[in-house]
Amino acid sequence: MLQIAGALCAIALGTPEPAAAESTVIFADAIYTSNGDVIENGAVTIVDGKISAITPGKTPGDDDVHVGAITAGMIDLSARVVRGLDTVEQTNEVTPQMRVEHAIDWFDAEWGRQRKSGVTTVLLSPQDQNVIGGLSVAVKTAGSPELEERAVKRDACLRGAMGQQPSSGNHSAWGRPTDFFSRRPTTRMGVEWEWRKAFFDAAQARAAGTEATPDAQGLLDVLDGKRPLFIQAWATQDIRTAVFFKEEMASEGFGEVTLILDAAAEAWREPELLVRSKAAVVLPPLPDYGRAEDGAFMALSTAKKLVDAGVPVALSSHGAKADRDRLAMQGALARRGGLSLEEALEAVTITPAKMIGIDDRVGSVEVGKDADLALWNGEPFQATSRVVGTVIDGVLLVDPQQN
Repeated sequence: MLQIAGALCAIALGTPEPAAAESTVIFADAIYTSNGDVIENGAVTIVDGKISAITPGKTPGDDDVHVGAITAGMIDLSARVVRGLDTVEQTNEVTPQMRVEHAIDWFDAEWGRQRKSGVTTVLLSPQDQNVIGGLSVAVKTAGSPELEERAVKRDACLRGAMGQQPSSGNHSAWGRPTDFFSRRPTTRMGVEWEWRKAFFDAAQARAAGTEATPDAQGLLDVLDGKRPLFIQAWATQDIRTAVFFKEEMASEGFGEVTLILDAAAEAWREPELLVRSKAAVVLPPLPDYGRAEDGAFMALSTAKKLVDAGVPVALSSHGAKADRDRLAMQGALARRGGLSLEEALEAVTITPAKMIGIDDRVGSVEVGKDADLALWNGEPFQATSRVVGTVIDGVLLVDPQQN
C-alpha cells in the first residue's frame, strides 16, 4: 500500500517512477568464458544489457532458454560489411583522415548473416584501393541505425594495404594525363614508396616544428601509439615489407608502431619475424586449394604455427557469404589444423578484442561486460555443432528455441 501511494505521489509531482531492471537468464551445459575457465551446467544472468552474474550448477526449468554452450559473441576484424568504392577517396592514394563510418549501410543484409553466425562485433575498414585508406570503426552487428549507439570504438585503427591491390587501376601518364588514375603507384615498389614518403614527411615536419595538417596528424597518431596500424598483406614479400616499414620507423626515431597484419595468409612462413616486431595477425578464410589472393599459399596449420610461436592471431571471414567461410567454421578449421578448443575460441573472441583495445567491453563472458553472447547446440567448433542463438547488448536476436 505504501509503495502504491509513493508511486502515485511521484506521478503527481511529475517525477517518473524508476523502471525495473530487465533481467534474462540463459542456461547452458557449458559456459566457455574465453579467459581459460569452463563452467559446467551454468547460467548467465543479464541485467540491462550487461552480464550481471555467472552461476555454476544451475538447473533450467521447462520454459527457460537452455543451450548446449555459451561463448562470448564472436568478433571479426575483417568482416568487410562495407566493401564498396564509397569507402575510398579515389583522387588521392594517402587519405589517413577519411572515416569509413560515413559509408556504412545499416540496412545491408550482411548484418543479419553476421548475427546468425554468432558474430556480435565487427571492425569496418575502407576497401583497400588506396595505399592508406583511412580510419576503421568497431561496431555491433545489431542495434539502432545510429553510429553513436552501435559504435564500440571509433577511429580504432588506421587502415592501409601492401601488395598489388593499392596500385591496381593506376597507370603511367604519357603526355597529358587523361584521368586521376594517371599516377603512382603502379607497382608494389611504388606502394612501399608511398608509405615511406607519407610517414617520413609527417615525422620530419613535426621535427621541424611545422603545424601538422589533419592527414599528417593521422599518421603521427600512429607513430605516437594512439591507434594500431592495420595493413593488408597477403604474401610473404608484402608481410616483410610491412614489418620492415614498422622497424624502420622505430630505427629512425619516429615512433613505435603497433602493427596488425590483415589477410596474412603466408605469415606461417616466418613467424619469428612477427615475434620480433610484436606484430599481430588476422587470418583470412582457409582457401579451398591452399591459394589465396596475391598468389599467397595458406597452410591448414597456419594458425597453429603462429600461436605456438607467440603471435597474437585472430580469425576472420573477410565478408565471405558461404557458410563454410563464416567465422564459426574458421574456428573449426583452425582446430583441424592443430589449435586447441581454447585457442580457437580466443582467436574469435578475446584476442581480436585485445588487438584493437575493446576487451574492456567485449570478447569474454565476464560480469560487467556487454551481454554479447553466441549460443551453441553443442561444444563449439565441432562438426555437429552450430550457432543457434545470438545475444547482443542483452537482447536475444536469434532465438535458439526457433532453430
